[in-house]
Amino acid sequence: MSEQLGKIERLEVKHFKHGKKLYLVPIVYSGEGAPDEYKARCDRYWQQVAEQLTNLTSKIGKVIRVYHESVFQSGVDGMKAVEGLNPSSYRIAKTQCDNGAVFEAIEERELFEEAMDWQRCLTLGFMSDKVASRVSEFYVEAIKKRNEFMARKIDETLKDDEAGLLFIREGHSVQFPSDVEVFSIFPPALDELRRWLRDQAKSGYEKPAEESKEQAESEIEEVEKKTGKRTKGD
Repeated sequence: MSEQLGKIERLEVKHFKHGKKLYLVPIVYSGEGAPDEYKARCDRYWQQVAEQLTNLTSKIGKVIRVYHESVFQSGVDGMKAVEGLNPSSYRIAKTQCDNGAVFEAIEERELFEEAMDWQRCLTLGFMSDKVASRVSEFYVEAIKKRNEFMARKIDETLKDDEAGLLFIREGHSVQFPSDVEVFSIFPPALDELRRWLRDQAKSGYEKPAEESKEQAESEIEEVEKKTGKRTKGD
């Protein structure tokens, strides 16, 4: 079951006090080369996310576990990876960790890299329909395994009556455990950002590279170099 923030005001708070809870935040990347208008909308989005999250935690429960898509390290190393990947989500995650939350790894490195490699293959295009079909099958299977791993990590680490915070892209296909109540945070600025991107697309504007999932996840390698972690091929 997924609840949006506006609905909570019409329900008794005690309804959500018990059981596992997950606050879900869609990831938005601004990108250094993005237009100022886009950056301003991204900043407004993250400000509203922080405000809605504060509202949620005050009514339902403080964040005990923090998860971030594309990060397969825990604790301090995980937070360093988030900082290099997306400073905006890092600031919110750090606030929660400073308040006592624990940063948990939600990805498994091998599954993560396999899914990204198949995704890169798909972007290249193929002459053979047979090859395209096979690669698509491999990609779908890799994504399925990756999603199952992420759901399992949440199930294993999020304890009864705890609340977790998950940063994850829109359109994800993770099936969360049935005993986890999911609260999706969708501030008004997200719709504004979508409309702006649609309008710009009509005029030929290309979305910033960091906004693409593939580019965002490839930045993990650079983060690992900075933090002394193994990069692919080592």
